[in-house]
Amino acid sequence: MLSSTNFWMCFAGLTYLAAGVCVFRKKIIAARGWDKLIALGCVFLAVPLAVFAPEHFRGPEFVQNMVPRWMPARWFWAYFVGCALLAAATSLTVRKYVRLSSALLGLMFFLFVCMLYLPLVLAHPKSRFAWAYMLRDLSFAGGAWALAGLQSRASSPQVSKWMILFGRIVIAIAAIFYAVQHFLHPEFAPGVPLEEMTPAWVPFPSVWGYLAGAILLAAGIGLALNKKSRIAAASIGALMTVLTVCLYMVILILARSGPEINDALNYVADTLLYAGGALALASALPHGPEPVEKT
Repeated sequence: MLSSTNFWMCFAGLTYLAAGVCVFRKKIIAARGWDKLIALGCVFLAVPLAVFAPEHFRGPEFVQNMVPRWMPARWFWAYFVGCALLAAATSLTVRKYVRLSSALLGLMFFLFVCMLYLPLVLAHPKSRFAWAYMLRDLSFAGGAWALAGLQSRASSPQVSKWMILFGRIVIAIAAIFYAVQHFLHPEFAPGVPLEEMTPAWVPFPSVWGYLAGAILLAAGIGLALNKKSRIAAASIGALMTVLTVCLYMVILILARSGPEINDALNYVADTLLYAGGALALASALPHGPEPVEKT
């Protein structure tokens, strides 16, 4: 039941996953503890970008659903973003021009927030899904900019500091908001709390919602207060990685129709990209408390 778009989304994701693990294998093997997972941050950023790219090449269908009607040359922007996603995924995978690609990637997601999701929130301020979408893409921008900040630390320390700070704050806010949503609506699938309900085959579904909420709340508070922030960011990355593999990948495997497969692929990619953003932030944060500057 795979459509051509779904096939290429799967193929791109698997290809970039294999390539990324191959490129980063030495770093992963040499790392210890949390750093093994943190070392996968760039891979977990690149793979979802590659998965999303073929969707943008659907042309008129994608334009009808996503690109704002007021934008000129609407078809062009769908194809342009698809190419940009593949370029960023390639850069992150082969570790070339990472500073530039991550900075531009963060800018792209920030523009998505301003052009797509902020108007949605303003039009529907009481919609928790509108807020969830906006904070999701803002977190993607924050993770990408944190990675750019890490790459800029030697050449532009002040810019690097502000980019990492932005990533830490927005991911903290998103984590706390998502935690509250998990406590209020534990029947919805854990992770990024969107419209997907927890499947009936999952035992004790509400328990997993509360557990995910507790982890996100503790990690979000840690990030907001800058207390054990590296571990907090890595904890969010670990939670989202587990949910990607143990929940959303299973939902994808069990999907039967083309639309179901497409929705499942998007949930897999969304959750993994959130994990990648959190792990990218963790890689940019210090291992211990930041030193106090003397005045």
